[in-house]
Amino acid sequence: MTSEHSFPELYGAATAVGSMPGTDVREMARGVLAELEQLPHLPELPARGPGADMIGRGAGLLTELFVQTEPSGWRFTDRPGRDTKRAVSWLGEDLDALEEYTQGYAGPLKVQAVGPWTLAGSIELRHGEKALGDPGACRDIAGSLTEGLRRHLADVRRRVPGATVVLQLDEPLLPAVLAGSVKTASGFQRLRAVDRQLAEQALRELIGGLDAPVLVHSCAPGVPIPLLRRAGAAGISLDFGLLTERDDDDLGEAVEGGTLLLAGVVPSTDATPAESKAVSDPAGSVQGVRTLWRRLGLAPELLGRRVVVTPTCGLAGASPAYARRALAVAVRAARSLVDNPE
Repeated sequence: MTSEHSFPELYGAATAVGSMPGTDVREMARGVLAELEQLPHLPELPARGPGADMIGRGAGLLTELFVQTEPSGWRFTDRPGRDTKRAVSWLGEDLDALEEYTQGYAGPLKVQAVGPWTLAGSIELRHGEKALGDPGACRDIAGSLTEGLRRHLADVRRRVPGATVVLQLDEPLLPAVLAGSVKTASGFQRLRAVDRQLAEQALRELIGGLDAPVLVHSCAPGVPIPLLRRAGAAGISLDFGLLTERDDDDLGEAVEGGTLLLAGVVPSTDATPAESKAVSDPAGSVQGVRTLWRRLGLAPELLGRRVVVTPTCGLAGASPAYARRALAVAVRAARSLVDNPE
């Protein structure tokens, strides 16, 4: 099962996960639009501080729910304060920059938002425990996020009228939520695992409530591919290096069912010689994707249409120069899947 909203036609495309380094959003927006011609994205710059980070930005999208920062992290509060307002302000600045550099743009455009289960596992209730432990709070978060995302997507379409907007839900905590390995606020215990059917239902209702194709990203091991497909995800984004042959059947069924695979193969930091070597050979960086394709017995000509090349995760921890280079490498690697699928 895939989403009723399919991804726009892509061929040999690359994109980035979302986060970028630095604090100059105009510079990053300009760079993203220059490098990623087929699937540019709205850059996120968490280095600016609370409210520009993934959780703060996601909380800023919620309707009728407000947050503030505490020494332990993000916590719900009764009314919108400085931290909620700052998150909304950062997003507004980012959208202003995106609008400036997409004048006349027509084509797919990706925006990102943290998913409901990662939000619930990251924000504390007023009494100090994580919202994930309260089923009612989880429902409230999912409903509030759905409405907030409707408004956000409408705003992006208004600003970039030629774009076909696609949404990426970031769910790095989802495997841990399902496994019961999310720590309590104290850190001494773990919260009970969320029932898989309940997790799937919440995602299905959220995805079904949005007028846009939705992909789900998780750079953690153990991404629940069948669950995400049943929930309606049109695409699944993951760190390709964390896959094992145990994932083969799920991946094969997903690709044959029309799900887009966003394969994170380009290193997301420039910290080690091995990573530097990887970016020097764009075609080699996707050799594992070709190997998977052969192992699954999939038609080589599908590679360019069903796979989008990305960095392994967000680029916030990279240097600005490397981040720009990583985008260029991803573009060349994606092109090599079309030119040399075998």
